[in-house]
Amino acid sequence: MNTMKLGFVVNPIAGMGGRVGLKGTDGVFREAIARGAKPVAPKRAVEFLQKLKENMTETRVEILTCLGIMGQEEAKAASVPVQVLPMKIREETTSEDTKTAVKLMVKARVDLIVFVGGDGTAKDIFDAMQECGEVPVLGVPSGVKMYSGIFAVNPSDAVYVVLAFAQNHAEITEFEVMDADEKAIRSDTFVVKLHGYLKGPFLPMRIQGSKQVSPATVDEKENQTAIARFIIEEIKPEATYILGPGTTVKHIAELLGVKKTVLGVDIYKKGTVILDVDEKRIFDEVEDWQKAWIVLSPIGHQGILLGRGNQQVSPEIIKRVGKQRVIVAATKSKLQSIEEGVLRVDTGDVEVDKMLKGYIRVVTDYREWRLMPVQ
Repeated sequence: MNTMKLGFVVNPIAGMGGRVGLKGTDGVFREAIARGAKPVAPKRAVEFLQKLKENMTETRVEILTCLGIMGQEEAKAASVPVQVLPMKIREETTSEDTKTAVKLMVKARVDLIVFVGGDGTAKDIFDAMQECGEVPVLGVPSGVKMYSGIFAVNPSDAVYVVLAFAQNHAEITEFEVMDADEKAIRSDTFVVKLHGYLKGPFLPMRIQGSKQVSPATVDEKENQTAIARFIIEEIKPEATYILGPGTTVKHIAELLGVKKTVLGVDIYKKGTVILDVDEKRIFDEVEDWQKAWIVLSPIGHQGILLGRGNQQVSPEIIKRVGKQRVIVAATKSKLQSIEEGVLRVDTGDVEVDKMLKGYIRVVTDYREWRLMPVQ
């Protein structure tokens, strides 16, 4: 049986700003708490560990992790034995705790580091490795944005990648570590920086890859406009529309003659728009769920529809709306850019993800659509 030494670190506050509309948690942790945010990462960590435990038939995995809420508590909840690193953590964990953990893991000669967090956590790991050496890294997505390519699509996919790595079936490659300026994003300005590269295991269809920005060409804009015209013709005056982020969806609002945030979730009903809503506001504004629709556009290259930058559209909201009233819009060039031609969902709710899988209709031009598989 193969034996692998795995470093496991959890950023316990990652992703808490998503449902409450803060587009991240960096620097706004207390505000997220004040808005009613709940931890996201611990649940994702437990899901990963439980799945790993179930599938360790040909591989023995020794796990080194951090004290308390940065790994030890999640391992206990999953009934997975671990070794705890000799380090202290702050009552409110910080990036320095993550960096300390990574340095200790590298010193302990782990074969792979798995972290639960978002782009900010990936950046912290990159920074730490500049001082202590390099070990392959894999991210279990738990942030809000996650533009970096180092992440598995979801916790279950992360397990498949770990086991493939342990059995020498995964290629090691370099992934971009991207980090967006959350202050700028909260002002609806997209500012993202390439921080560097981390080596990690790659398994087709299991790794999300980096976000690809839509080209600002004339053809792209004309395609977006044609999509918007078609969708507007189908809009029902009595319905409420939950508008996801992105320039394609923004074109719909522009042709309707209303404003739309590029990076936020907005509501359109009765000819007016409510900007930058959170999960609670969506529940407050939707009067009849049988007349509610969700309008989305997948992330370029990644192909992710839900679970990246639109967590305000929570699993509870998706259940009430239903798959049949989800409108997906994507230009032809965006669809061509999506890896393996497959759309993905990672809502954080396994049952909702199952509900969305299969095929979904994607509007690609004026009165044109394609059936696309959802994984």
